[in-house]
Amino acid sequence: MPTRRPFLIVTACLAAGLTLPLLAQAQTAYPNRSIRFIVPYSAGGLPDTVARIYAQRLGAALGQGVVVDNKPGANGVVAAQALASAPPDGYTFLVTDGSMFSINPAIYKSLSYDFKRDFIPVSLAARAPLYLAVHPKTGVNTLQEFVAMARAKPGALNYGSSGIGSSHPLTMEAMKSALGIDVVHVPFKGTGQSVPALIGGQVDVAFSALPSVSGFVKANQIKLLATNAGKRSPQEPGVPAIAEIVPGFDFAVIVGVLAATGTPLTVVERISAEMDKVAKASETIQILANAGIEAVGGKPGDYAKAITDENERLGKVLKTVSIKQE
Repeated sequence: MPTRRPFLIVTACLAAGLTLPLLAQAQTAYPNRSIRFIVPYSAGGLPDTVARIYAQRLGAALGQGVVVDNKPGANGVVAAQALASAPPDGYTFLVTDGSMFSINPAIYKSLSYDFKRDFIPVSLAARAPLYLAVHPKTGVNTLQEFVAMARAKPGALNYGSSGIGSSHPLTMEAMKSALGIDVVHVPFKGTGQSVPALIGGQVDVAFSALPSVSGFVKANQIKLLATNAGKRSPQEPGVPAIAEIVPGFDFAVIVGVLAATGTPLTVVERISAEMDKVAKASETIQILANAGIEAVGGKPGDYAKAITDENERLGKVLKTVSIKQE
């Protein structure tokens, strides 16, 4: 026994020494399998584009694949249910714009999801400004000239949008209210219809994302008058922001990542930190810029504030706009 006891003590110490690193490795092994980004829209839209650009680079940083899963339907309800049905273990996230939390509650009488109850903001990923474009037939060349004409001829000008409830008409309605102008709304089913209508002169002006109109701008078929972001975009620094004549005006679309309530805070902070690194990478900035999108990044609190601010701004407009509830 006297000779065996030291041997047992040494063996126990060695075992403990081997076990501690294994335990530590187990605790820091996240992620040890692929991560899923649920997008509540079909492939090709703004949130889907942002999700795929970030997924590729985030997967490389984490050493695990990040899969984009498109779940369109019921204006975000299908995607929200998909997130809710998955374990809140940090392997399933939602990538969406803010309309799920600001516009949908005003349009639909009842929703199966609630922002404060069901979601945790993880990271603000991108911001996409819309641009006010005008047809040459109007003779308008600047934002100030457009406002002056709209005031001088109430109801004479019209604007095309991608549909009732989208950020396009809400931006214009906010602008109309702030500047006291009257411009008639002509709704279409998406920018695939509203932009051609603008190019063809069926409507006078329209708000659109930059990629949809940049080619027509270069061909001098339309002219950009302003952006709906809070400041000028680095992509079009020569185009003024509406905020320059309406202080605080900011209706650029934001896209971010959310987790289900109950997701570990350590996981939320890890993904947020990695998303922020991806957002600040020059390659990400350039790729998003080519699509008319601005990379953002930031901490969970930054995204939570961005959603709250957007809901407040849109809430004021929604009170003045007649929107059909379903």
